[in-house]
Amino acid sequence: MRVGLDYRPATVAPQSGIGRQVRALESALLARADTELVRFSEAPLDHPQRQSACCPAWESPLAGLQRPQVRLRFEARFLPEALREQKVDLYIATANMGLPLGRKPAGQRQVLLLHDLFQLTERNHHRSRLKALAYRLIDTLSIAWSVWRADRVWCPSQFSARETQRLFPFAKGKVRVLPNLVPVLDENEQQPPAGLPARYWLAVGTREPRKNMSRFVEAWRQARAQSPLVPELALVGHPHDLPENLRALPGLHWLSGLDDAALQALYRHAECLWQPSYAEGFGLPVVEALGLGTPVALAQGSALDEVAPSESPRFAAHSSAALLACLLKLAANPPGRDRPELRQWAARFAMPAYAARLDELLEELYA
Repeated sequence: MRVGLDYRPATVAPQSGIGRQVRALESALLARADTELVRFSEAPLDHPQRQSACCPAWESPLAGLQRPQVRLRFEARFLPEALREQKVDLYIATANMGLPLGRKPAGQRQVLLLHDLFQLTERNHHRSRLKALAYRLIDTLSIAWSVWRADRVWCPSQFSARETQRLFPFAKGKVRVLPNLVPVLDENEQQPPAGLPARYWLAVGTREPRKNMSRFVEAWRQARAQSPLVPELALVGHPHDLPENLRALPGLHWLSGLDDAALQALYRHAECLWQPSYAEGFGLPVVEALGLGTPVALAQGSALDEVAPSESPRFAAHSSAALLACLLKLAANPPGRDRPELRQWAARFAMPAYAARLDELLEELYA
């Protein structure tokens, strides 16, 4: 079977959640004995990605690959013909949208990997209200087209599957759950980034409002004022994503641009990972931290209910009082690190389970 994979998310942002998931799916497909993989992407003319992916002949700046007009040119002008030329049996779009426009070749299957629908249901980060409205309209049309066009829609959680069926009732018969692949991370002795104390908490992701980081950092500030036991906080993201009064708090450490090894070290040495999001389609940092034996504390609701053990500390995402109480409780009674039972939990999202589920879905698709 010849499988085409939309590799654009991994080309643009290989360390992002979606980029890492595309690379994980790539690994699973390459491991299949009966599968040939063809990557489809865009890149600048001198970009190394052009050596391993099928790309348009035209110049494609990385910073603009998510713009609607750039996507349209790729999906309407390049992709349909490229799929025919490469004799692709199955094409997988990986970024919530992106299936080709035009007539589908006879016998070709198409799958949409739909991580979440927060582009349509949440207030997202845009520079202007007009731009936000424009993107909401364009994204609605693009996602609806791909959901309608797809032979199957694969979602990483029951939560995302239910949301897909709620917003697109016509897709109920073709939505399936394929939990994200979270590879077992290699053991290494790398230390976390310089400047962090021996004891610190960790949070990952600040850009979108649904990450709930402003509420979390404010609650952490209040907890620090009430108790000397509250650790310092390592926050992976960018200061401009938070209100100005929260950007330079004592004990707050901003981190960005981390490679896989540095992020792994950050997880491994953290006393606890906090995930305060009120809307998540999966929760990749949660499983990555658990896979290293690091405990997590997380908000109730969305897909976060599915990706951590039931005994993990939880709090109401929209309640500052509940969040503050949880912060103070874990500061006084640290949950303990390097716990084998957490690693065992995370193993349900590792390669063996993922590969088995992927095989099931592919067999069903071609039954």
